[in-house]
Amino acid sequence: MNFKRKLLLATLPLAFSMTAHADIVLKASDVHPAGYPTVVAVESMGKKLEAASNGEIRVQMFSGGVLGSEKEVVEQTQLGAIQLARITLGVVGPVVPDVNVFNMPFVFRDHDHMRKVIDGDVGQEILDKITNSEFGLVGLAWMDGGTRNLYTKEPVRKIEDLKGMKIRVIGNPLFIDTLNAMGGNGIAMDTGEIFTALQTGVIDGAENNPPTLLEHNHYKYAKYFTQTGHLILPEPLVMSKATWEELSPEQQALVKKLAREAQMEERALWDAKSAASVDKLKAEGVEFIEVDKKPFYDATAPVREKYGVQYADLIKRIEAVQ
Repeated sequence: MNFKRKLLLATLPLAFSMTAHADIVLKASDVHPAGYPTVVAVESMGKKLEAASNGEIRVQMFSGGVLGSEKEVVEQTQLGAIQLARITLGVVGPVVPDVNVFNMPFVFRDHDHMRKVIDGDVGQEILDKITNSEFGLVGLAWMDGGTRNLYTKEPVRKIEDLKGMKIRVIGNPLFIDTLNAMGGNGIAMDTGEIFTALQTGVIDGAENNPPTLLEHNHYKYAKYFTQTGHLILPEPLVMSKATWEELSPEQQALVKKLAREAQMEERALWDAKSAASVDKLKAEGVEFIEVDKKPFYDATAPVREKYGVQYADLIKRIEAVQ
């Protein structure tokens, strides 16, 4: 693995320059399109970095998945070909197991509870676990990815309606198990493949938040949005460890400070975007369905038992956050 990594690093063009006479240009990636809260927050962070470093550090944003799928972006970031990326915990979980505590169904009481957790000691601890792992990434901050719900071609008004439906999930065994426990059939698939899969009937739906349903045009085929709230997933903003180690301590401190500011800025953008997305989706004929969450919570108990044993203390600390 190390030999392969060295070989790849040797064949990659220099993605940024670290000499005293040149700017540091950080290539940033996001699968979401331009104007999306996570994209805007990182672009804003880049402007602040450029101003605060007197032009020494700049961020060049590549949104809309143009640098590849999330899996490809993570691999490129590990190698230092991409320097900044907003990624989902789903791709980190199989490699840094401790992050799976955030990936478990219904581990947060609600959206506000999740925010308090990521803003506090537990949130920093999980970022540090990413940084201190062999994953090749530095955890900088948390982006709010909203609450994940079901959106489907046929309505899900109660848990029985989900039975046998093929639902796209992020490729993490925990998410597949969660969907299967609720009676569906979890299908791992990259974000960029969902639209065609809905169109062709490969899947019956997916699970995500209103801005994603809108921005990726999935609402054209999935007209029913069932508010299960089964997952509330914060999303880390990460930097390539290879890049991080080339920065001076002062530059590292500046990047961390501005990443934290981006975390708070994205939150305000998220709330506005989410509310506007719901309005637009309703105007496009999407039906928002409220359900009794208890059957979904009860059905996923085995998933929490299976994956949660090793995080028992961490889960207690999450539950204790008021």
